[in-house]
Amino acid sequence: MSFLKPTTPPYDPLVWEKLPFPERARQACQAWALQGYGTPIAIYLLYAVKLLLYAGAWVFFCSFTPGLGGLSSIGSWWLSPIAFEKAILWSMLFEVMGLGCGSGPLTGRFSPPVGGFLYFMRPGTTKRPLFPGLSILGGHRRTWLDATLYAALIAALLAALVSAQLPRELLVAIAVLVPVLGILDKTIFLAARAEHYWTTLMVFVLANDFVPGAKAVMLALWFWAGVSKLNHHFSSVVCVMVSNSPFTRFEWLRKRMYRDYPDDLSPSWLAVVAEGGTLLEFAVPVVLALGNGGTLTLVGLVMMVFLHGYITSNVPMGVPIEWNAMMVYGGFFLFWKYAGVSIFSMSLPVGAFLIVMLIVVPLLGNFVPSRISFLMSMRYYAGNWAHSVWLFRGESYKKLECLKKSSPWVLDQLKRMGYDRKASVGVLSRLMAFRLMHLHGRVHSMLVPKAVDRFEEYVWLDGEFLAGIVLGYNFGDGHLHDEELLKAVQEQCRFEDGELRCIMVEAQPLGRQGLHWRIADAKTGVREEGQVAIKDLLSRTPWG
Repeated sequence: MSFLKPTTPPYDPLVWEKLPFPERARQACQAWALQGYGTPIAIYLLYAVKLLLYAGAWVFFCSFTPGLGGLSSIGSWWLSPIAFEKAILWSMLFEVMGLGCGSGPLTGRFSPPVGGFLYFMRPGTTKRPLFPGLSILGGHRRTWLDATLYAALIAALLAALVSAQLPRELLVAIAVLVPVLGILDKTIFLAARAEHYWTTLMVFVLANDFVPGAKAVMLALWFWAGVSKLNHHFSSVVCVMVSNSPFTRFEWLRKRMYRDYPDDLSPSWLAVVAEGGTLLEFAVPVVLALGNGGTLTLVGLVMMVFLHGYITSNVPMGVPIEWNAMMVYGGFFLFWKYAGVSIFSMSLPVGAFLIVMLIVVPLLGNFVPSRISFLMSMRYYAGNWAHSVWLFRGESYKKLECLKKSSPWVLDQLKRMGYDRKASVGVLSRLMAFRLMHLHGRVHSMLVPKAVDRFEEYVWLDGEFLAGIVLGYNFGDGHLHDEELLKAVQEQCRFEDGELRCIMVEAQPLGRQGLHWRIADAKTGVREEGQVAIKDLLSRTPWG
């Protein structure tokens, strides 16, 4: 594989794009099984450099506090309370600016490689208000109020980071601005990774001793991540991840992840065994919660490093690399230095707040996933996500030029990078395969014929990449590109009947064995909806 060019798929992309859906799906998925995304080595190096810059910036911000900062003395200060607080604030700033999750080529964001601040500060761009239609606050277009409040959040975070000590008034201001911005545009609330960073920030604000509450946040993140994988979806995630990992480029291994490559791409026994890593996500919080600084704590920390190290080494699509680094650092700070502090020693206000954020919200998000983001539900990389597929007839996608976008159409982004059409279509075919290879993706062999008469006349675009273009952010939340975004796009672009059809699939609720789906037309609205049983998906291939 070239250092700068993606792996060439084993088919002609220009022929592939004219084939019927079943043949396109089969060829793309078989290619993914052995080649993954086909990412150039240079892209992985780019993410590694970004991780180093993220860590270096944290060291820089810590240097504003006397006694902190500097690599030569990092061993003496890296576990100090204010260093942890600044790590949380810097991570929030990093994410809400669009520099972390959802950035770069592994998320379909090629040129520019980030959205975030390049988009959220521009009045007139599309947004997702929490209460659509509400006067002043419920519009689909960003106003000067939105842009100003977002700029205020960035300024407040920077001011806190360059302070010697953290002024309480700045922490309160940040704590208020994040949910206010979430009412104006829930995209920003999710981009800030509010389920982790804002929740921990609220603990800083509500408690003099933030350690018990911050511990509870991290324990909940691990626990609910484990709960989210108690279904049939995660074994497919393991297959997709191993096929794409830069460290498992062995054809024999990748073939063995599937039941009978190339005809049956269902997870093999090896993938199911690998799924046992779910136990680690339950074991880490239990062991660390019970540890008291001795051997048990050490065992828990080793398991934690292995867990997040394994995730990071696979460089999963969505690239939550810096978040995983923050989890490891937070684990050492909270459960190594403060191993003896019990979560039950937190104050009453903190406890009441965390019961809502760490128990009620995730519980509802698992039982009623249509109502709560998978991020707020802490259902990380489980394969059980709401998602959508947008089908544009012919060149009707050019109507998106009516929008103020964060980036051009995906093919145009790749053209900027010097890719010809053949190479660009080859890249996009992998993105289609990524969706279809997951268990929920098998539903599309049933729904595409319902959505359009001649698939060959349509251009397939995953809702994730549509959100990246239109909203300036994408990180696996299908609720950001559902009927409400379709309505916002239609208000500005005016697609005719049949020019844009969307297939929208909801996540599987905990304890139920089906997925709810809808098919909508941009002009006429929802055309059809129904349920598909998980058992029916288990017996299908990605192509039919």
